[in-house]
Amino acid sequence: MHLTVMTSLQPQVALPLAVSAVAYAGGVARIWRRAGVGAAIRPWRAAAFATGIAALGLALLSPLDALADALFSAHMAQHLVLIVVAPPLLLAGRPYVALPWLLPATWRRRGLGWWHHSLLDRIFRTVSTPLVAVALQSAALWTWHLPGLYTAALGHEWVHGLEHVSFFATALLFWWAVLAPGGGRRHQAYPLRIVSVFLVMLQGGALGALLMLSRQAWYPVHEAGAALRGMSLLEDQQLAGLIMWVPAGVAYLAAILFLTSRWLRREDVLAHRHDAVLAAAAQRSGAAARAG
Repeated sequence: MHLTVMTSLQPQVALPLAVSAVAYAGGVARIWRRAGVGAAIRPWRAAAFATGIAALGLALLSPLDALADALFSAHMAQHLVLIVVAPPLLLAGRPYVALPWLLPATWRRRGLGWWHHSLLDRIFRTVSTPLVAVALQSAALWTWHLPGLYTAALGHEWVHGLEHVSFFATALLFWWAVLAPGGGRRHQAYPLRIVSVFLVMLQGGALGALLMLSRQAWYPVHEAGAALRGMSLLEDQQLAGLIMWVPAGVAYLAAILFLTSRWLRREDVLAHRHDAVLAAAAQRSGAAARAG
């Protein structure tokens, strides 16, 4: 019970989540009051954002957070939420559309104009390209699972916080890059985005396989927690590897299928447009010939 209370009263986590949820709701409410319910942000998108916030709360404020200190498998489940579950749900809610509406119209226009001509925008465009995002996500995944850094994260709260922030931030960049919420040229890069998801899926699968197949426990720090729950260190590690390998793999595979369907649908639309243009040109040629 003590651990549950401790994990449910973390203002450094609860406050940003609450502020984000309230700010998003305020932005959506303003848009819907101005243009009608469902304008710019459909109800299912708002529900996706709320689910993403709830997922972060589950990972960081529920008893799962306390259990993650004791069991490596629980820690891996927590990482899975931060990397695979919450980020795409939050981005599906289009917070980049809702949040600017909290500002007065003049500030909103000036702020967006400043951003699109700033160095920060150029940096963001660089780090959120698919291959750079894949590299950052993969680096975070492997670096924080090195035994030395992993143990340091469990032993020092600020290191643990840095670990969570790096997982979540690089995952946000990755999902932004492959889901292309900003539109523009990214709509033409479906093959690259599909390959990017596949590369990240390989990274997680490789780590999960190594954890499952290793005959040596990597993280002795979990020995007491595993024993208390009737597990050996190696069994806890194998379960963690299974979590990283299978559920994460299914999520990435679902993303690949989604992107593939969008790509095929877009190609079909382009083909129909091309056919329509050719048909219109043929009609004009026929009309010109008859007039001549």
